[in-house]
Amino acid sequence: MPRCASLFASAVLVVLNLPNAFAAGPLGTIHVGPWLGGAYTDDSSGAFSHCSAAQTYGGATLSLAQNSYKAWQLTIADPSLNMPVGANFPIDITFDGQAQFRIFGTATTATLVTAPFPDPAVAQFRKSHLMVTAGKNHTLQFALSATDKLVSVIENCVARMNKGGLAAAGDFSVVPAKATVATTPAAKSATDTSAAPAGPAKPATITGTGFVISAVGHIVTNNHVIKDCVGDVHGNLIGQPEVKLRVVATDGTNDLALLQAAAKKKFKDVATVRDTPVRSGDAVIAIGFPFHGLLTSDFTVTTGIVSSLSGILNDTRFLQISAPVQPGNSGGPLLDMSGHVVGVVAAKIDALKFAKATGNIPENISFAIKIGTVRDFLDNSVVPYATDNSETDLKTAEIASAARAYIMLITCTAGAVGEKPAGKK
Repeated sequence: MPRCASLFASAVLVVLNLPNAFAAGPLGTIHVGPWLGGAYTDDSSGAFSHCSAAQTYGGATLSLAQNSYKAWQLTIADPSLNMPVGANFPIDITFDGQAQFRIFGTATTATLVTAPFPDPAVAQFRKSHLMVTAGKNHTLQFALSATDKLVSVIENCVARMNKGGLAAAGDFSVVPAKATVATTPAAKSATDTSAAPAGPAKPATITGTGFVISAVGHIVTNNHVIKDCVGDVHGNLIGQPEVKLRVVATDGTNDLALLQAAAKKKFKDVATVRDTPVRSGDAVIAIGFPFHGLLTSDFTVTTGIVSSLSGILNDTRFLQISAPVQPGNSGGPLLDMSGHVVGVVAAKIDALKFAKATGNIPENISFAIKIGTVRDFLDNSVVPYATDNSETDLKTAEIASAARAYIMLITCTAGAVGEKPAGKK
């Protein structure tokens, strides 16, 4: 059996440009976005062991690998870990504040932990934007990018090395297209309900919500709403012409994006930010455009309370709220009863997966990014915004009426039909 622990450590050392103490690779190259790696060999037998790639996050390094038996493994290296060598412990992983997995890691060194990574977790990893790991009193956040292609490239690397041996090492980053298998008319009718040949892939329309935060047309939304846009991003205030928006700044880690009207346009009505912290039990209102085109073309209004001042696994960037939200609410404002913004709606819990994991169906569990995180983002982008104390309670209808002037439907085109829409909870 390969000595995987030392080989994973080798992968991390190579990516960090430190001396390669194990002489086990990499053979060939994996370079996908910020991920670097290649194929590795067992340092005692010289046989192919695994393919892996790693990305650095400040002082931490995250590595994904698949061995010659096609089993996946995750490795985390961080100088702050300080683990007893050989210690085994559970690691709770959360993707995009929703999907949760528990894996079991082993401290290979005091600062490096490896863990088997089950296929369902890999499937979630390849389509997620943020991964949070919690174990042994350490919580780490990893902004994910290019993970879908990364998984395919690693699988390609393992397949090539298993088939051709060490001589097959090369640039693994280009995945060959899958061949189209011809079928007879009889076989086609058994697997395809359409008698006509498939046409070209159709573009998918993505919708989300944003809100105007400055008089010069800055709009706040979620990063995942616009992350996969391949064309122009557009915004619509209710009853007004569509405007083209440009992306000013993004924060993948905190799932925030800042847009601005491309034309020089002044906005009379803007959202006001609450100047004092929200409390557990405070009433809140979520406004957005869920299932736009399937439901009403107007925005929808839902109400609830702040259930908790932290999200999944005590993630303090988020508020847990009971106001129901749906796909399309992403990026919309969470308002208090004075009509001031206290957060940005970001996600709802995946009820089906939660039910499968626990046997219970969750009710009214949604999440919003705290306004403190939003303000830091705006301050770093040098965006002016209005603040006020929340001292006067208004009726929900009054708040919704005032918000109509600054709530914006965000739309764009991204990819092809069948891809996961950005902005989906």
